[in-house]
Amino acid sequence: MDIEHNLQHIKSQLPEHVTLVAVSKTKPVSAILEAYNSGQRIFGENKIQEMAEKYEQLPKDIEWHMIGHVQRNKVKYMAHFVDLIHGVDNLKLLREINKQAEKHDRVIKCLLQIKIAEEDSKFGMPPEDALKLLQDEAFKELKHIAIVGVMGMATFTNDEAQIKTEFSCLKTTFDKLNAFQPMEIISMGMSGDYPLAIECGSTMVRVGSSIFGERNYL
Repeated sequence: MDIEHNLQHIKSQLPEHVTLVAVSKTKPVSAILEAYNSGQRIFGENKIQEMAEKYEQLPKDIEWHMIGHVQRNKVKYMAHFVDLIHGVDNLKLLREINKQAEKHDRVIKCLLQIKIAEEDSKFGMPPEDALKLLQDEAFKELKHIAIVGVMGMATFTNDEAQIKTEFSCLKTTFDKLNAFQPMEIISMGMSGDYPLAIECGSTMVRVGSSIFGERNYL
């Protein structure tokens, strides 16, 4: 598996305004280092404790993104170093992130996870709830978080028209929220669908297997 070659290939296809998050979940530190030595600095993990362990072992100029579902009781393990949390879908979680960020005198950037897929297994808030959240007085009191954009995951299907509709829904939601509060990130698109996501307005793609190879869930 030539990680450097894969990275260069993907980066050559990305427009300048699109940020690549290399999804390193389940991958060893050696594989992350290989990507790091090839110039990649942004890595995404979906388990907080696994990410914290890797943070300890790897160069400190890495930007760590938490891309999985976040359990409130584990926020404290990443509050001192995480750069961006992708999957925020309720006020309770935001309050916990704010609380833990305050302990470290940090402002943690977050994306609101919007439910755009039909699958029940996908987390996220309905688009209309996102605007309500931003208008909530309780939300406005949180000074140690910054909502910088939205994230969404399309249905796992080969139906390109459906995926396009779901991605477009996220872009529309972003535009509405952006009119209320300036934002910059639309995180959508993974190894299988990122070219389509970019076409639909994505500014950040999360790519794992196309860089590191298939995962072994043992």
